[in-house]
Amino acid sequence: MSTRVLRCSMELIKIFRMSLGMLFFMTWGRAVPMLRSCITRPTVQESMGRQFQSISFRLGMLDGTQIWGGQDLELSMAEYFADEFNEQVGNGFDVRKHPKAMAKLKKQVKRTKEILSANTVAPMSVESLHDDRDFRSSITREKFEELCADLWEKSLIPLKEMLAYSGLKADEIHAVELIGGATRVPKLQAKLQEFLGRKELDKHLDADEAVVLGAALHAANLSDGIKLNRKLGMIDGATYGYVLELDGLDLVKDENTKQVLVPRMKKVFSKMYRSIIHNKDFEASLAYESEGPLPPGVLSLKFAQYTVSGLTDASEKYSSRNLSSPIKANLHFSLSRSGVLTLDRAEAVIEISEWVEVPKKNLTMDNSTSSANVTLEASTLANLTVEGGPKNASEENSINSRDTSSTNASDSSAEEESNADVTEKKLKKRTFRVPLKVIEKKMGPGISLSKESLADAKRKLEELDKKDAERRQTAELKNNLEGYIYNTREKIESSDEVQKVSTSEEREAFIKKLEEVQEWLYMDGEDATASEFQEHLDMLKAIGDPIFFRLTELSARPEATRHAKRYLGELKEIVHGWEANKSWIPKERIDEVLNDADKFKKWLDEKEVEQNKIPVSMTPVFTSEEVYDKLVDLQVKVASVNRIPKPKPKVEKSAKNGTDSAKTENADSATGSTEDNSSNKEEAGTSDGSATDKPDSEVHDEL
Repeated sequence: MSTRVLRCSMELIKIFRMSLGMLFFMTWGRAVPMLRSCITRPTVQESMGRQFQSISFRLGMLDGTQIWGGQDLELSMAEYFADEFNEQVGNGFDVRKHPKAMAKLKKQVKRTKEILSANTVAPMSVESLHDDRDFRSSITREKFEELCADLWEKSLIPLKEMLAYSGLKADEIHAVELIGGATRVPKLQAKLQEFLGRKELDKHLDADEAVVLGAALHAANLSDGIKLNRKLGMIDGATYGYVLELDGLDLVKDENTKQVLVPRMKKVFSKMYRSIIHNKDFEASLAYESEGPLPPGVLSLKFAQYTVSGLTDASEKYSSRNLSSPIKANLHFSLSRSGVLTLDRAEAVIEISEWVEVPKKNLTMDNSTSSANVTLEASTLANLTVEGGPKNASEENSINSRDTSSTNASDSSAEEESNADVTEKKLKKRTFRVPLKVIEKKMGPGISLSKESLADAKRKLEELDKKDAERRQTAELKNNLEGYIYNTREKIESSDEVQKVSTSEEREAFIKKLEEVQEWLYMDGEDATASEFQEHLDMLKAIGDPIFFRLTELSARPEATRHAKRYLGELKEIVHGWEANKSWIPKERIDEVLNDADKFKKWLDEKEVEQNKIPVSMTPVFTSEEVYDKLVDLQVKVASVNRIPKPKPKVEKSAKNGTDSAKTENADSATGSTEDNSSNKEEAGTSDGSATDKPDSEVHDEL
C-alpha cells in the first residue's frame, strides 16, 4: 500500500509542476451512480520575501450529481441485450423477471463495455443464460454510443454549473485529470475535449485506484501516528454552506439574526465567532444553505439547535454598573476537517467605565527640586567651616553629614506622606467575560429516536442479523456439500482400500447419487435454502458413512485386537506380582479379575473367528470401539484391585497388661519389707535406751 501511495504522490507532483493555474478533476465511476467534478488551485507560500508553489492544492469548487454515473452505461447496454434475448426465446418471455439470468447478463455486459473502450466491435456471449439456453450476440461502438446518447449530455451539466459558479472560463483551466473507471469510454473523453476546447486530456493517475490512494494519502497527512517528510495532498473545503439563525425574546430580526456562517468551499479546519448585542437568553440554530446542494436523504434544512442561557442573569448583575457599551454575546464555532459545524462555547462580554483614584504624576518634579535645595545648603555650610582647622572641620563635617542624612530621611518620609495623600480620579474601562451555558438540541437527521422508532429500528436490525446468520449458514452448508461430493468421489475412484470394503454395485450407485446431487447443486441449488443443503448432505452421508466406517475399521479393528491381547499377556505378570509381593490381596478378588480376563479373551477369539468368515465389504461382526470399551472395563477393575492397601500390624494388648501388673506387685512388696525393717530397728533402739539420743537426720540417712 505504501508503494502505491508513493506512486500516487509522484504523479501528483508531476501534475502540479506541469500546471501553474487551475486543475480540473473529473470523477466518474461505475460502482456508485455518481458524477463529480472539482476545480483546484495550487497553494502559494512565501518565505524570505520569495513566493513559491507548495506541493499541495486547495479545493476551489466541487459539483456533481448523485443520480447517475458510469453504471448507467452498463444498464443501457444490458437492457438492449435483454430485449434481444427475449426476441430469441419468444412466447412473451421476459428475462428481466429472472434475477439470476440478469446477473449473468450484467456481468458479461461489463466485460463487453471494457472491450469497446479499445475496439470498435465487441462480442457478447453468455452460456446457459436461462433454461440451458446460450446467448450469443455482438455490439459496435456506434450502437453503444447511440444507446447512451442522453448520458453524454448529462455528463457536461456538473462542469457547466461549476464553471458558472466559479466565474471561470474553460480556457483558464490548465490541466484536466480524469478519475474513475468509466472515464476510459472514448465518447465521454471526446465530449469533454469538445466542450473544453482541448486536443488531449490528462491521464497521469490510475483511474481506478486514484480515489483510494488519494484518501490514504490525505489520511496520512491528518494522522498523528504517521510522519511524512513532505506533506502532499488536498486542502479540503466545506461541501455545503451553513447558515446561522438567532431567535429570542426582544431580539430584533435583521441581517445579523440570520446570516451565512460558513460559505461553501470554506477551508477546513476553521474556527470563527459571531457577536450579537442582546441582554436576554436566546436560541441559535444551524441550517444548510438553501441555495446550495444538500446531502442525500436530508428532508429539513435545520440540523442543530442550541439554547444559550445565563445572559439574562449576567445582564441583571452588571446593569447597575456604568456600562460603556451594550452587553453582547460571543458565539464561537468550529468547522472540523470532516466538514461538521458545531457551536463550541458562548460568553457574555460586559464593558464598564469606572472612576479610579490614582497618584498625581507631577508630584515627582516638586520633590526632586526640594531635595536638591537641601543638598546645596549643606555643601555651602561645609565650605564655610574649613578655616577653623582640621579638627574642627572634621567634627563640623560629621555633624553636617548627620544633619543632612536626618534631614533627607525626614524629607523623604514627608514626601511619601504627601504622595499618599495627594491623588486624582481617572476614568478606566474594564471588560468582564462571563461563560454562558449552551444546551444542544438535535434537529433533522441527527434528532434522537423515539421509543417506538428505536424499538422498530432494533426489530429491523434483529431481522437483518437473522438473515445474515441464515445466509452464512446457507453458504457454509453449501460449501460442506460441495466439498463432500468432491472428496468422496476422489476416494471412491482412486482408493484401493475403498474398493475392498465396498462392492462394485454399491460404488456405482453411490457415484450416481453424487452426480445427481452435484447437478442439482449447480443448476437449482443457487437459490436453495440451508435446510435443502442439509437434507442432500444427510442423504449422501447415509449412503457413504457405512462404507467409510468399514474403511476405518479395516485398520482400526486389528490394531485394537493386538492392543487387547498384549494387555492380557501383561495381566498374567501383574497377577504373579500380586501373589508374590501383595499377599494381603484377597484371593477372591484376584480370581474375579482372572475370570473377567478369560471371558474377554474368549469373546475376542470368537469374534475374530466370525469376522474372518465374512468379507470386509459386509457389516463387521465387532468394532474397535467395542474392544476398547471391554478393555477399559477390565483395566478399571485391575486398577481397583491394585489399590487395595496393606493392613496395619495388630498390637497384643493382653500380654502387655500382665507384665505391668507384675511389676507393680513387686514394687509394693519391696516397700512393705522396708517399712517392717525400719519399725524393728526403732523398737530395738528404744529398748536399749541409746537410740533416742540420735538426731532425726541419722534416721533419714538410714532410710
